[in-house]
Formats: sequence, structure tokens, C-alpha cells
Amino acid sequence: LVPLFFLFQYGSMLLLFIVAQLFILAALLEFFNLAGKKRLHPHVPLGLAVALIISLSFYFRTSFPFELALFGALLLTAVFYVFTFQRVEQLPYFIPSITVTFFGALYLSFPLNYLYLIRLEQGASFIYFLAGIIFLGDTGAYFFGKLMGRHKMTPLASPNKTWEGSIGGIACAVLGAFAGQHFLLREVDLWQALACGALVHAAAQLSDPLESLFKRAAGVKDSSNFLPGHGGFLDRIDSLLLASPLFYYFVKYFWK
Repeated sequence: LVPLFFLFQYGSMLLLFIVAQLFILAALLEFFNLAGKKRLHPHVPLGLAVALIISLSFYFRTSFPFELALFGALLLTAVFYVFTFQRVEQLPYFIPSITVTFFGALYLSFPLNYLYLIRLEQGASFIYFLAGIIFLGDTGAYFFGKLMGRHKMTPLASPNKTWEGSIGGIACAVLGAFAGQHFLLREVDLWQALACGALVHAAAQLSDPLESLFKRAAGVKDSSNFLPGHGGFLDRIDSLLLASPLFYYFVKYFWK
């Protein structure tokens, strides 16, 4: 956590962008490994290239907009599959291969790069605000679920998650937003900060079981064991996949 604090607080935007790409690519490799366990035949080099093309549209926003990047990624994917799938025996896995390769790159690269945009356009304080919401909300959801959880929320994706834990998590996220507004973002109206905390953590709670469905489908508990005791990179960033873009647009259209 300390290196990440120094990175967001004092690091250059280029360094932050590069580090973000390393996290994205590491998580994407784990995603493709999950897909490989189900014999979906993801094409890893192509997927990594698509992810980087999408990411570059966040760094070069004016000269390389997202729409152009998305078309370029689609064009590259089309060229690759048209010219590499030449045998009849390849046809059975064409659809799963192209789908999981393109979706995986978009699923991770698009939302996670919003962290870079938040730091670029709003500043480090907004990153800390978001982190506080996620951390306190996740912590609250865990403890409220342990103490009071009775009704399963997502029994297939995350059997341990309960509606009681979810409500407790959102309540703690709101408390985190209250503290964040008081100490970091005094210029923001309190009611806006509290609403943001509730909505963003609700999105984070949706992100987690979505990622868990991929692991369930692959028959594994963690996306990898690269981070002992914490699973893999994908496990660590899953809450941010929907929370980061929602937070960005909430700030852009409701706070400013």
C-alpha cells in the first residue's frame, strides 16, 4: 500500500500509466488462464495487444480516442482470426476463442484505466476517497455478513455473500464517504459524497460476484496464487471493475 500511495501522490502520470498496465496485463493473464481451463482457447498475445490498444486511448485521449482504439482492436482481431483459422478442425473453438480473447481485454483494460483518468483529471485525493469507500465497504460487508448474514445474495457466484452483509457494507461505505468528504474533499456537498459512497460500493459489490462467476466456471477458488493469502491480481482488483468508471462519471457529471 505504501508504494501505491507514493505512486499516486508523487509519481509522474507516465509512471502511473505504466504501472497500471502491468496490473492490467497480469490480471488479464489470469483471466486467460481461467478461460484456458475450460478449453476456450484464448489467444493470449492478441488479447494483450488489444488491451494495450484500448489503454493507449486513455493516455492519448485527443489524438487516439477510444472509438478509434476500439475499431483498431476489432480490426486487428478480425485480421488475426481470418488469417490464422484456415483448417476445418479449428472451427469448433473459433467462437469461444474470439469471444473470450476480445471480451477479456475489454473487460479489464477499459474499466481499470479509469483509475488513471481519475488521478489525471481530479487528483490523488479522489483516488484516496474511492479507496476509502471500497476498503471500508468491503470490511463492513465482511463483518456484517459474518455476524448477521442469513439471506444469500449470490448463492452461485459467492455463496458467503448475504444481503445483510451487503447492506452493512454500503452503510460502512457511506461512513467512509463522510470521512473522505470531511478530510479530503471539503468542497464537495456532503449529500453528494454520501450518495456517491452508496452507489459506488453497490457497483463494487456487483463487480465481485461477476469475477467470481468466472472462477466458479473454471472450477477454482482464486484467479491465481501469485499473492499468497490474497489470491491473484484479478482477485485484488475485481471490486474496481465497475466501481472506478461509475465513480469517474459520478464525479464528472454530478460533482462538477
